[in-house]
Amino acid sequence: MKILHTSDWHIGKKLMGRERYDEYRAVLSEISSICEREEIELVLVAGDVYDTYTPSAEAEQIFYDGVKQIAKHCAVMIISGNHDDYVRLTAASSFARELGVYIVGNNLQKTEGGATACVKVVDSNSGYVVFENDKGEQVYINLLPYPNEARFKEGKSDESFNDKMSRWIAYGERGKTKKIPSIFLSHIFVAGGLTGDSEREIDLGGARIVPTAMLPDCDYCALGHLHRRQKIGANVYYSGAIMQFSFDEAGKEKSVNVFDIDGDGVKNFKQIALKASKNLIRLQANCAADGVKLLNANAQCFVELTLNLSAPLTPAESSALHECENLVSLKANVARMQNEVGKISNKEKSSSQLFTEFYKLKYDNAPPEELLALFLSLTEEE
Repeated sequence: MKILHTSDWHIGKKLMGRERYDEYRAVLSEISSICEREEIELVLVAGDVYDTYTPSAEAEQIFYDGVKQIAKHCAVMIISGNHDDYVRLTAASSFARELGVYIVGNNLQKTEGGATACVKVVDSNSGYVVFENDKGEQVYINLLPYPNEARFKEGKSDESFNDKMSRWIAYGERGKTKKIPSIFLSHIFVAGGLTGDSEREIDLGGARIVPTAMLPDCDYCALGHLHRRQKIGANVYYSGAIMQFSFDEAGKEKSVNVFDIDGDGVKNFKQIALKASKNLIRLQANCAADGVKLLNANAQCFVELTLNLSAPLTPAESSALHECENLVSLKANVARMQNEVGKISNKEKSSSQLFTEFYKLKYDNAPPEELLALFLSLTEEE
């Protein structure tokens, strides 16, 4: 069976206040074209469809139109991420599965079979689903949407997060009654993963990092949560976000993972670049006039421009720079007095650093790890 793995669409996410709806439409259309060209049979979307719990009507329309376009070529399996309101995301499930689109918002939810897709559901229960194509080839999917107690209707207990994760993963493995190719589809932070500026601090002070040894025995782990595409261990993959969401991703290609899977495991793995969205780039200049020239020469990109200046910008220089529509972020390094050198702006500090410094200032001690984890958990699911 030929599979495409993608994640972290974050439809509706802005770039420093700038809407990017046209780019989302273009990228989802590009993924549809890849599915047609590569003869994909099943698309796996590993969470964070939207950027917020309450996406705009336009963001929802982009999602519905984009997935419907993809589903013309193949079946689609979607799980919720930490940015998704799983109830809202799954509200259209009964309509979606008639198109061969299956949406799971928590692992207690059974995947009902649709009628039209060339790849159909032949077995399912809460936490797993088995797909079969028209050649009789099957694949087992262990489904674990973004895991927490509230989403899984569990009360508070003394059980550790690792113990809960082991139990949740095992729950999705219980349907493996015969030897067929298998995939673990989840939205989690696995130890060793690299984060970027466009993600909130999702490791919760280390309390919710999943060790690789805890992952199930399968042919391919299709993960979402981290925006950098990366491989961890032998078969653990983050496909990465579909667009560049912050300037630390400048120069980093976005892509989807495509592979065949059969009784011998994963074959013909490749990453196919996504080129429909605008690139984010970082530029430097030593004066405003040179900055304007650079902006005009890179009009097709969104730009973070750093100016190295000996004096502050004049109003006329600032106006000339901001007339360039592709200027998203302007940073000015003005020569400062020697006693100012070395000062660190709070803008450069992470949430955990700011909280730790505040706590130390108030209580003269570092914050307890569980308190830091609680603080970061509140910032994670705003």
